[in-house]
Amino acid sequence: MKIKNLALGLALAGAAMAATPASADAHKPTIVLVHGAFADSSSWNGVIEILQKDGYRVIAAANPLRSVKGDAQSVTSVLKSIAHPVVLVGHSYGGPVISTAAYGQANVKALVYVAAFAPDVGETAVGLTGKFPGATLAPTLDAPVALEGGDKDLYIQQDQFPQQFAADVPEAQARLMAATQRPVTEGALNEAATVAAWKTTPSWWIYGDKDKNIPPRAMQFMAERAHAKQTVVVEGASHVVMISNPEPVARIIEAAATAQ
Repeated sequence: MKIKNLALGLALAGAAMAATPASADAHKPTIVLVHGAFADSSSWNGVIEILQKDGYRVIAAANPLRSVKGDAQSVTSVLKSIAHPVVLVGHSYGGPVISTAAYGQANVKALVYVAAFAPDVGETAVGLTGKFPGATLAPTLDAPVALEGGDKDLYIQQDQFPQQFAADVPEAQARLMAATQRPVTEGALNEAATVAAWKTTPSWWIYGDKDKNIPPRAMQFMAERAHAKQTVVVEGASHVVMISNPEPVARIIEAAATAQ
C-alpha cells in the first residue's frame, strides 16, 4: 500500500510539473533554458525567479554534456513536448546544443545566447575559443577522467574555478559551484556542428566583458555573424553572467519573447 501511494504521489508530482503553473500567462512563450559545461540547471535560478514573477513558464532542461548531437536530441525531446511557442536559451556549451536542437523545430521563435558559442557548420567550441585571444580555460583544467569508449571527462581545478569561471560571484558561492560542477566530455567540445539554427531563427545575445572561458571578441564575432537582434555586454561580468547579473539576462530573454 505504501508503495502504491508513493507511485501515485510521484505520478501526481510529475503531472504538476508538466502543467503550466497557475501564475504563468498562457499567451506568453515558454522559456527553455539549457546550461553549459561545468554547471547545472541551478545556474539559472536567479533568472528563473524573475521570469516566473513576470508570468513566464520556464523549463531548465538537463544537459547531459556528453555530445552535441546527443545533448541536442535530449533538448529537442523537451521542445517537442511543448505546444506553445518557445524561446530557447543556451549558456556556453549550451549554445551549440540549442543551435542544433532548434533546427527544424517550428515552435522555437527565438534563440538567446548567454555567454555562449554559436558555431557554424563544421566549427567546434574549442575552435571558436581559440579564434581570438583571451581564453584562459585550458591551463585551469584538471587531469582528464578516462571514460569507457576512449573519451574523457573534463573538470576545472577546484582552486582555480572561482577566478576562471565565476570571478564576480561571491567566493563562498563559487567554491560550492566548483565542488558541484558537472563535467563535459572532451569529445563534445571538439564536436563539429552539423546545423546552425541561428541562420534561420532570430537571436539575442548577452555576455560579460570579463569572460575568461570564451573571449568576448569571439562572442562579438558570433553575434554579428548571426545578425543578432540585440546584443548586451555586461561590464565586469564573468562567464556566469546569468548568476552574477540575472536581471539583464532575464530582460533580454523577455525582449526575445515579446519580439514580433
